[in-house]
Amino acid sequence: MVNPRERKRITEEAKEAMKKMAAVQKEAERKIEEGEEKKIRPLDEVLGQAEKAYLAYMEAQRQVANTYRENEKLIAQAHRRAEEKAKQDADESIRQALKARDERIAQALKARDEAIAQAEEAFRQAKEEAERISDESVEAAWRKREEALAQAWQVRDETMEQAWSIYSKLSR
Repeated sequence: MVNPRERKRITEEAKEAMKKMAAVQKEAERKIEEGEEKKIRPLDEVLGQAEKAYLAYMEAQRQVANTYRENEKLIAQAHRRAEEKAKQDADESIRQALKARDERIAQALKARDEAIAQAEEAFRQAKEEAERISDESVEAAWRKREEALAQAWQVRDETMEQAWSIYSKLSR
């Protein structure tokens, strides 16, 4: 935007030029009226004043055009700054979103690793328990087998003894 002091100065200069032009026009009208009463001033003087008024008017118009151009430049600069700020804000938001995503993924990986570790520990414990129970069952089965064999041998021995005892009673 145009500096407020500069705008005020330009506006005052434009007003002053318009006043001068109006004063010259009034003066010319007054002189025309007086000229009718008196002899009109030389045309060169009136043309000179008109030319000065016109030049003042053109200068004011040029200053207004310059002010508009300067204002357009300032607006364009402000727009570029706003675009850059919006881009920076968007980039920062994206960076934060990506950072948050990475943190969540890291947390999920950590939770997964902990769950895997817990599952592996539970598996190890279950495997050890199963092996212990299996070993105990096998050992118990072997003991029962040994006891059954021992009992069978004992029954066999007793039966054989009875058989020999009956045979020896008969053979006597």
